[in-house]
Amino acid sequence: MKKILLIDDEKDFLYFIKKDFEQGGAFKVLTASNGREGIELAIHQRPDIIILDILMPIMGGFEVLKLLKGNKDTTTIPVIMMTAIDNNEAKDKAAGLYVEDYIVKPVSLSELRTKIESVLARKI
Repeated sequence: MKKILLIDDEKDFLYFIKKDFEQGGAFKVLTASNGREGIELAIHQRPDIIILDILMPIMGGFEVLKLLKGNKDTTTIPVIMMTAIDNNEAKDKAAGLYVEDYIVKPVSLSELRTKIESVLARKI
């Protein structure tokens, strides 16, 4: 079973994704509603992949990403940014911080699942 860490401040979104992805039994979904909580979970739970929003209170997604990639325990965990920000500046910044993919919300569950499975397949 692959472990996904979903970091997003929209609690309904977290619930919906967790419920859907855990239903088939292929994924265990950990959720964090802010960046600080997400970093703690990443360090202690070592997920197979992280899905990260950019716009969050307490600590934004780019700051979280920098900290994750700068930590020896989390640097190799692939990260997909999933956000409502759809501009080249944000996409370029994310690419410079080594994200695996950049998804603009809204996104269908099937598209998200496909992107996650693609990244996990490359990680093996």
